[in-house]
Amino acid sequence: MKKTNLPKFIVLFLLFAQSVFPQYSKIDALVKTYPKSFSNPEQLAAKINQDFSSDDAKARAIFTWIALNTTYDLRAAKAGSGMIAYSFTDEADRLRKEQQFREKYAQKTLRSGKGICQDYSALFHRLCDLTGLQCIDIIGTSKSHPTHIGKLPTRSDHEWNAVKIDGRWKLIDVTWASGSVSAQTGKFIPEFNEAYYGTAPEVFFLNHFPDDKRLLLLDKSEQDFADLPLYYGPYIKSNYEIAMPEKGVLSTKSGVIPFKIIDFPQQSKISYVFTNEGKAYDARLRQNGNLSEFEVSLNSRSRGFLTIYVDRNAVATYKIER
Repeated sequence: MKKTNLPKFIVLFLLFAQSVFPQYSKIDALVKTYPKSFSNPEQLAAKINQDFSSDDAKARAIFTWIALNTTYDLRAAKAGSGMIAYSFTDEADRLRKEQQFREKYAQKTLRSGKGICQDYSALFHRLCDLTGLQCIDIIGTSKSHPTHIGKLPTRSDHEWNAVKIDGRWKLIDVTWASGSVSAQTGKFIPEFNEAYYGTAPEVFFLNHFPDDKRLLLLDKSEQDFADLPLYYGPYIKSNYEIAMPEKGVLSTKSGVIPFKIIDFPQQSKISYVFTNEGKAYDARLRQNGNLSEFEVSLNSRSRGFLTIYVDRNAVATYKIER
């Protein structure tokens, strides 16, 4: 967990990450032996039904296979393709048409091996249907770019899933689990991130806000979401917590910004970069029990964004205002 106002949950989530993720290693290892492509979702679902019996194992197998074998389609994303508009006469007609679109996009994504968020979501949902799992699609706003810091979620730009396991809903983002787009090159970098499977709602909230607030699975507001810094994938899957600063907007009037990190690994290094400088500074860490602290000085020349790196991986970005 990444929020200081829930310290008990931090401990529980860290124990969860350490004890539950390893149980998926055998599932992931078997799925990695699967073919890289299938002719249709029914073939892949049959393979999963043959190898796994529990709902959790099936959902994990679906998640892992899609994340490892699907590439984010940057061209389609930039073109803004994938928007669906249709009319319906009643609720039954709406559900029927949604099913038709889901089957179409799932088939397309499986055959091409690429897609955007709604394609990943459609394929995950379709495979859940074929393996007897209850799944829903969730549409909402993502926090995925520095310019999103401080902005309320107003326009839906992302889609993900929730799957019901043993009577409880698990949040899933198989799109972000498959990799990320490099800020330097603009290219998609495949990198499996298992932290987006069954993510704790408090952690998922760091960069997801659904149109239907009930699907947050916790009590948070649009303003809470807007106030957050931008957190990256390496931070989501980490076992440490940036306790301070909690807000994503930093003021130059503050002068010195204190950073506090809980359970930061001692062998790792922190650096930071101002966008208007493009120069990396090494943070001077002070250790106080399980708390690592450092400071970043802001002045009248500080502007743009401040990005924190851990071992050269971006973990959080803050917006600087005067």
